[in-house]
Amino acid sequence: MGEYESDGRGRVTVYSIQGCPHCMQAKATLGRFGVPVCDVDIGVHPELRGRVKELTGRSTVPQIFFNNVHIGGNDDLQKLAPEELQRLVSLVKEEPLPADAHPLPEGISQRNTAGETDGEFMCEKDELADLVEDLKHGSVIGCHRKGLTLHKKSFTGNELVDWLQKDKGMAAELSLLLRDMILKLFSEHLSADGKSVDYKGMSMNPAFERYCELAIQLQRVELLSLSREEKLAFFINIYNALVIHGNLRLGAPTNMWQRYRFFNYVSYLIGGEVFTLQDIENGVLRGNRKGIAQLRRPFSKTDPRLQMALPDAEPLIHFALNCGAKGCPPIKTYTPQDIDSQLRTAAEAFLENDDGCVVDSGKKEVRLSQIFKWYKADFGGTDEKLLNWVLEHMSESPKKTSLQGVLSAGKTKVSFLPYDWSVNSSH
Repeated sequence: MGEYESDGRGRVTVYSIQGCPHCMQAKATLGRFGVPVCDVDIGVHPELRGRVKELTGRSTVPQIFFNNVHIGGNDDLQKLAPEELQRLVSLVKEEPLPADAHPLPEGISQRNTAGETDGEFMCEKDELADLVEDLKHGSVIGCHRKGLTLHKKSFTGNELVDWLQKDKGMAAELSLLLRDMILKLFSEHLSADGKSVDYKGMSMNPAFERYCELAIQLQRVELLSLSREEKLAFFINIYNALVIHGNLRLGAPTNMWQRYRFFNYVSYLIGGEVFTLQDIENGVLRGNRKGIAQLRRPFSKTDPRLQMALPDAEPLIHFALNCGAKGCPPIKTYTPQDIDSQLRTAAEAFLENDDGCVVDSGKKEVRLSQIFKWYKADFGGTDEKLLNWVLEHMSESPKKTSLQGVLSAGKTKVSFLPYDWSVNSSH
């Protein structure tokens, strides 16, 4: 990224999250224009989420501003006419940043000084910073030998899990840690254009070995005492981490059959029980409902994993687990304290995209993602209930207004959009 100096020039501001291919592609494109780019990770700064939504009217990332001119997401950037792009680049190079510039996280100056990384804006605090601070003060960190090497200031997975369970009582914290670790790895091995992942390089990264050691500790997690919120955050984070881990081991599924095999085979051992992706999604998070092409429920009446199932299906999980859209929700890892508003934001972000929902007022037709067809039962089971659910979960926007208009006219036709497996494969 170009370095921002306070010399009267403007800047491009990109609101993004880690591991989002669309954000990576946008930043790679912007890097070619020779303008100062400020990258603000709102996965780390959720307090900015509301303000960015207010400024842009959107719940997805990336959101891009040339000075104070909002141009939209990555798709919008790629579609800009060359002369319009040139005008915006000149604006940033020649015009100073207006006084009412869009927000940066507190504690970040609008100037990069020597010693900061690559001219990028550093976020001052990671969401795991408090956990790391507590860990330092605990008795967990010490010297450990692995083979012939002595590692100072280290801890074993066993010790960490013991500490998390005894001192913190937090299985959800372990899931957050694992999701964060694998997402950092994923980001490091995502191509600059956000279009491909170097899975071979990722599996040879020493950080991946540490991830695997910690994932093994999931066997010792105590799940029975988790609240609904802790259960949601834990299993969503673990599911999203396991999808990346499965892609590393088996390659990404590219069609319905491969996907079926992948989701019924890729698993972690958690609290002494095996959970496949399918078990997590349909057994736990959908309250033990049959999945696509399944003849029976995932857990039988005598299955000990049935105790883990939510009492009822949570329809919002579909937007936290499936990122098949061309813009990501501005959430990286899910936390029990904020889970319901995070899930609502993920649904808003999904419906905002035209690969989630398209409203055709002329034809009185609403075209929805296949997810709504596959899991129709979770959204009420009928077209009418499904459309009302969609309306209730949309953020205020022109699309919502046209949906309201189509619904109030009556006799709305519902159809389903083709599912783009290629978009989903990098998630």
